[in-house]
Amino acid sequence: MATSLLSLEKVNAFYGDSHVLHDLSLNLQPGRLLALLGRNGAGKTTCISSIIGFLPPRSGRILLDGQAIDKLTPERICRAGIGLVPQGRRVFASLTVKENLDVAARPTAAGHARHWARDDVFAMFPRLKERQHQLASSLSGGEQQMLSIGRGLMTNPRVLLLDEPSEGLAPQIVRELGEVLASLKQHIAMVLVEQNLGLAMKVADDVVLLNTGRVVFAGTREDFQDQQSALHSHLGVE
Repeated sequence: MATSLLSLEKVNAFYGDSHVLHDLSLNLQPGRLLALLGRNGAGKTTCISSIIGFLPPRSGRILLDGQAIDKLTPERICRAGIGLVPQGRRVFASLTVKENLDVAARPTAAGHARHWARDDVFAMFPRLKERQHQLASSLSGGEQQMLSIGRGLMTNPRVLLLDEPSEGLAPQIVRELGEVLASLKQHIAMVLVEQNLGLAMKVADDVVLLNTGRVVFAGTREDFQDQQSALHSHLGVE
């Protein structure tokens, strides 16, 4: 098996005295998309928060290409090569599309040859180019999600974390999102938290299923689909 690009090793995370992640381990390989699934409250977003540094683990390790990042600040984790597309999009409403992208621009992370510039984002999302001088608050939900993904790419990460990107989007926009994610796999490894099981199964290479902060399945998409009926009770997805 190829060396993992991102690894979590027995990560334990807490909100105050509440133990949320229990010895959670997962591995993301270069050029692959890992779908992180589970019911609401299973620990998916907490896992993303631990990786990006918003909720540092109390024990365990998080490694990016073999280097520990779990003691770093979110800013330094971003500079090391982890990008985030947050749940709820969270675009800068008072800035234009162009300004949203430019404010996120970072140098290419070490060890990652693919560089993302504004024109690359516009090539992937032509509607953003058409609306580049509009305020982000004037965009539709789907366009704001495109902008959120583009902003994440502008940080030039080696790993992109996407937290519920299809949330609140129309079916046609979800299909377009799936095409974008499939295309991005050629350039970047991704962790996708997603409630839309159809979307997740279209784009995932690997699956980790959580229940109450514990891994109950880890394997390829094909292995997950073979065992899906047995795992159904752990799924809170559509």
